[in-house]
Amino acid sequence: MNLNKLQSILKAEPKYRYAQINKALYQDFVSDWDEISSLPKALREKLKAECSLEIEAQVFKGRGGKGALKALITLDDDRRIETVLIRQKGRRNTVCVSSQVGCPLNCAFCATGRFGFERNLTAEEIIEQVIFWARYLTQEEKKKSTPRTAVEPDKIDNIVFMGMGEPFLNYTEFIKAVKFLNNPETMNIGARRLSVSTAGEVEGIKRLTGEKLQVNLAISLHASNDNLRRDLMPIAKKYALRELFRAVDTYIEKTGRRVMFEYLMIKNINDTDKDAAELGRLLKKPLYMVNLIPYNPTGQFKASSAERIEKFKDILALAGITATVRQSFGGDILAACGQLRGRKKDLAV
Repeated sequence: MNLNKLQSILKAEPKYRYAQINKALYQDFVSDWDEISSLPKALREKLKAECSLEIEAQVFKGRGGKGALKALITLDDDRRIETVLIRQKGRRNTVCVSSQVGCPLNCAFCATGRFGFERNLTAEEIIEQVIFWARYLTQEEKKKSTPRTAVEPDKIDNIVFMGMGEPFLNYTEFIKAVKFLNNPETMNIGARRLSVSTAGEVEGIKRLTGEKLQVNLAISLHASNDNLRRDLMPIAKKYALRELFRAVDTYIEKTGRRVMFEYLMIKNINDTDKDAAELGRLLKKPLYMVNLIPYNPTGQFKASSAERIEKFKDILALAGITATVRQSFGGDILAACGQLRGRKKDLAV
């Protein structure tokens, strides 16, 4: 998909063409210019020749074909990124987007980081991931429709910046994408339905604090003390917990918004009663909450048992900490936390 020439092509056209095209691309989710019958044929031909709407992608389904879907998108420079659609029937559709090709942070538990960092994504490439899934849902519902009964397409309800890469290390393009997705003239997705997860890039937290956007903030914590966090997440060598929490507290003070702390449950690494008690003391502040995430093994570590996770949660509850356990949707397509990396041979198409 390449709309770089769109503005110059429309320069000689009436201003209302922008509104027509915005609606078609970002609300009706057309994938072919000929679908926009309100445009003159000559203009459609020019757009087809110079502004491709094609998104080259492969979709992978988990066993049974339900729950989460993963797409491997090939960019114009032949690099590949991954994006995930999490479907909860009768509830919501959540799209997880990547912000970088690869990741420079090299967290010990993360498969993506092992393959290094290639480049930042543009805002357009971030948005393209959402458009891909919106088209997918639209086409899926069209297949169910009959001449007598039109089916209302499923819509994207939530977008999470939790895919490949650290969003705040690509802040300019990340925030540009957020504003585009939130714009009523384009995707019109409410800011409160947009969430960003950071490994603790303090400067990015500070910049987000200054934005007039009610985007949800999540912090990938995964350890209750600096020593363990440095072992798991090299970014902790740059930002100690004290500095990270200072930035988070300023964010809460300025925005009045709750912050989610994400905590991977890794067997015999960070899941002991002592870890839970230490985490309880660390997070005992208003508007803090923790999401315990069952770890999907990537080779080096093992997952905590369900019983251990429940015990950990109970200890947090006794300390007065609001804690939830994240439901796992993407383990069988390698779409879970730390697994966003293409391994087609392991996936069922």
